[in-house]
Amino acid sequence: MTTTLADVRAAAELLDGIVERTPVETSRALTEIAGTPVLLKCENLQRAGSFKIRGAYVRMSRLSDEEKARGVVAASAGNHAQGVALAARLLGIEAMVFMPVEVALPKLAATREYGARVELVGHSVDEALVHARAYAEQTGAVLIHPFDHDDVIAGQGTIALEILEQVPDVATIVVPIGGGGLAAGVVAAVRELRPDVRVVGVQASGAAAYPVSLAAGEPVPAAEMRTMADGIAVGTPGVAPFQILHDAGVEVRTVAEEDLSRAVLLVAERAKLLVEPSGAAAVAALMAAPGELEGPVVAILSGGNIDPQVLLRVVRHGLASAGRFLWLHLRIDDRPFALADLLRDLASTGCNVMHVSHVRTQVELAVDEVAIEVQVETKGPDHCAAVLHHLRTAGYRLTD
Repeated sequence: MTTTLADVRAAAELLDGIVERTPVETSRALTEIAGTPVLLKCENLQRAGSFKIRGAYVRMSRLSDEEKARGVVAASAGNHAQGVALAARLLGIEAMVFMPVEVALPKLAATREYGARVELVGHSVDEALVHARAYAEQTGAVLIHPFDHDDVIAGQGTIALEILEQVPDVATIVVPIGGGGLAAGVVAAVRELRPDVRVVGVQASGAAAYPVSLAAGEPVPAAEMRTMADGIAVGTPGVAPFQILHDAGVEVRTVAEEDLSRAVLLVAERAKLLVEPSGAAAVAALMAAPGELEGPVVAILSGGNIDPQVLLRVVRHGLASAGRFLWLHLRIDDRPFALADLLRDLASTGCNVMHVSHVRTQVELAVDEVAIEVQVETKGPDHCAAVLHHLRTAGYRLTD
């Protein structure tokens, strides 16, 4: 291991008065799902909206005066960008940040508001990082890597020091993983202080480089990069964090997009906290495999910087995954009041009609038929089944 407990403790001293000591909240809903006590480490409430300020500030505060004068450059999908921009403002350093062209607008706006210059390039963090390296070579600016540096890893590891103080009997810490800096920092802290604590990493299944890399014994690029969790959408593990996680034998699980959307929804509904999909990855893992982790479990909510448009899509998707939305495709007689009768029957089941589509011109329709698509809001899977049973019993022709 290149990053030690002493490094993490030194980073904590640097961050004293700079970062928030974020709260740990007990989640009764997740405790019931997991069958063991679950607590949430709320880094979504951190300055700049994520844990990234910790590593960025530690790295940048240790630059020489000559390096600070040259400025810094970074590549990020948003959270690291905001961390670097805020740290640069606090330290009086000029910052240039390269971000993917599809970056969430709130993350882009916040990075600029903190004072950084921003250029949009490429379609991933990895592509933006290529431009950041080239900029560093051309200008002499210092590259502040989002995860592949000992100072960054040590800064992120300060979260673990707080967790061990806030939850002294913690048995498992679940950590979202992109490049691996946060998980490596947590391992660096707990491995010496509490070697009995298990660290479990979580990646989105559509951008999961770590499971194949750990199996191969070296960093391997992800086969695909398709996930709503842009904060952990990293194509290749960092060399330094990978070595720490590999040597520690850390398990890295994957979660589907449905798991992520359900987790965002549950945290918002039950914990009253707003998190982005990557920030909810640890919760998604607990929901996807209840009863498999020893408690007390602390799930790190790594960030809360979510685009409202993404939030809208994620909430709708989460509601659907949780059985709270039902899409009905029916054929009804083309006669007066037929649609009104259908809506009246739906209302009698207690569901809420969200959208109705009424189509008369389809090749497969009989001359006296109308195709209806109805989206309804329900109370859950059991209610969905009851609605379907009621409609079939009433004689409606459900086509899907």
